[in-house]
Amino acid sequence: MQIRSLSIEGTWVLEPTIHGDHRGSFAEWFKSSRFREVVGHDFTLAQANSSVSARGVLRGIHFADVPPGQGKHVTCASGSVLDVVVDIRVGSPTFGRWESVVLDASSRRAVYISEGLGHGFVALEDGSTVMYLCTTEYTPAAEHEVHPLDPVLGIDWGLDGEQPQLSAKDAAAPGLRDAAATGLLPVYEECVRWRSSASSNRSR
Repeated sequence: MQIRSLSIEGTWVLEPTIHGDHRGSFAEWFKSSRFREVVGHDFTLAQANSSVSARGVLRGIHFADVPPGQGKHVTCASGSVLDVVVDIRVGSPTFGRWESVVLDASSRRAVYISEGLGHGFVALEDGSTVMYLCTTEYTPAAEHEVHPLDPVLGIDWGLDGEQPQLSAKDAAAPGLRDAAATGLLPVYEECVRWRSSASSNRSR
């Protein structure tokens, strides 16, 4: 498995080696020792989720309060999605920057998003199934959103002009500037400090 970091601190892309023969294929889509080697701590699994989306369904941008935040290991089991990571951490050198990675059933690639970052994806095909491994359980009161179509972020969702489908909650989310002004967003230094502390505990 190859793991490479993205330009936003705290994010990695995991590229599994796919072994195929006349029966089909096999790939290791997560390996604890390799994850620890590159990321610097163990992955603590607290919850596993899956979602199935029609083409054009956009889920995000979501994030959780830090601490404890919610790290996510995300892959696509069928179909394909454009997965987007947004740096919403106030004070980060890449604040407001986003990166996208295509996750699909053929590549089996995955993305790991550390605590404090924003995350969302849009389905590029009908029946796109996304699998998430999460470091903490879902806590509704600690979960928040930033509007995925905020012009300040200017995310290219890759739909060639097609209007994405949003939940009512995501459609009502504030833009990045409004979220920052109201103190909703995580603070970069606190995220790094929390992750460092949690990493020490998880690596013991």
